[in-house]
Amino acid sequence: MLGRIFSAIMLWILAIFLMAPFVWMLFISLHERHEPIPKIQDTIPTQWHFDNYSWVLFNPTLPVSRFFWNSVFVTTSVVILQLLFTSMAAYAFARLSFRGSKTLFAIFLGSMMFAGSVMQIPVYLMIKGLGWLDTYWALIVPGISSSFSVFLLRQFMLSIPKELDEAAKLDGASDFQVYSRVILPLSKASLATAGAFTFFAVWTDFFGPLIYTSSTEMRTLEVGLSVFKNSYGESQWPLQMTAVVIVMVPLIVVFLFSQRFFIKGVLMGANK
Repeated sequence: MLGRIFSAIMLWILAIFLMAPFVWMLFISLHERHEPIPKIQDTIPTQWHFDNYSWVLFNPTLPVSRFFWNSVFVTTSVVILQLLFTSMAAYAFARLSFRGSKTLFAIFLGSMMFAGSVMQIPVYLMIKGLGWLDTYWALIVPGISSSFSVFLLRQFMLSIPKELDEAAKLDGASDFQVYSRVILPLSKASLATAGAFTFFAVWTDFFGPLIYTSSTEMRTLEVGLSVFKNSYGESQWPLQMTAVVIVMVPLIVVFLFSQRFFIKGVLMGANK
C-alpha cells in the first residue's frame, strides 16, 4: 500500500516537472505581445491576451493559418495513406506465403538501419525529376512508406490466430476480404500506435518541407515557425510562444487520444 502511494506521488511530481515548461509557455503566450519575457513570479499575466492567437493565425503579413492548413493536410494524408499501404504489406508478410517473403522482409528490416537524412538527397533528386518540387506531392508521397510501421503491424498480425483466416475462406472470403473484414478490425490497437507515431514524425518534420518547398504558401508549421521567429520572435516573445503552442497542441491532443493504444499495440505485437 505504501509502495503504491509512494509511486503515485513520484509520478505526480514527475508529471508536474514535465508539464511545467508547457504551462509556462502557455502563460507567456497570453501576455501583451510587446512585453519581454517576464520573471518567474510574473509568469501569470495580469491581463489575458487571447487575441494573440488570432493575431498569429490571421496575420496578413505571414500566413500562419496557411502553414497550419498545410501541416494538417499533409500529416492527415500521410497517416491515412501510410496505414493503408503498410497494413497491406504487413498482411502479406504475416498471413500469406510466397517465395522470397523472408528475404524481402529482411530487406525491409535492413532499411531501418539507415537514418532518414541519408535518403534525403536521392529522394530530393527523384522528386525533382518528377517535377514535384514545391507541391503537396513532394510533402506526402515520400512519407507513405515506413519499414517501422510494416514491422509493427506485421508483428501484431502474427499474433492473430490463423484459424480466423481459414474460417473466413471457408465462407468464400478472398484474401482482400480477410484483410479488410477480419484482420484490420482486430488490429485497431497497432494501427492507432503506428498512426500516432507517423503523426508525430510528419507533424514535427522540418528538414523535408524545408528542402522540398520554396514558396511561402507551401511551408508547413515547423518551417513557418522559423520564419515567424525571424520576423517577430526577437522582439515579441509572447507571439513566439503563441506560435509554439499552436504547433504543440495538436501533438498533445493526438497523444492523449492514442496513449491507451501505445502499450497495448506494442506489447501485443511483441508477443511473437
